[in-house]
Amino acid sequence: MSLETEVMSLMKDAMKSKEEAVLRGLRAIKAEIIKAKTEPGANGEISADTEIKLLQKLVKQRKDSLTIYEQQNRPDLASKEAEEIAVIERFLPAQMSEADIKAAVEAIIAEVGAAGPQDLGKVMGLATKQLAGKADGKVISAIAKGLLTP
Repeated sequence: MSLETEVMSLMKDAMKSKEEAVLRGLRAIKAEIIKAKTEPGANGEISADTEIKLLQKLVKQRKDSLTIYEQQNRPDLASKEAEEIAVIERFLPAQMSEADIKAAVEAIIAEVGAAGPQDLGKVMGLATKQLAGKADGKVISAIAKGLLTP
């Protein structure tokens, strides 16, 4: 079942059960899917990889907003963002633990032969490709910097 079909089905259920938070999250996903399908060159279709990137982008946007709302002491808006994050993350693959990310980055460092901070670009390029969808880029970067800095 495609992401769009699944979202539409869940939207109907959320409307019937009047789950406002779930409905907001699903509508955001649907809007992004429609926008991605209408972009030039998409031909009305999007790949599974594109769907995952799209969902990650939505989660990242909401996490950024959540941080800002918490800093500005706006718990009402922060709770809405947290609810939407929970809905969107249900469609993403399980995230790797920090220990798993560290092991993967260590293997990449050995594979590339990275010696220090100057090789961070090589490591990050390979790490972001291998761990796409499974780990947050900020976490990967922090671990890579920690491992490459003496």
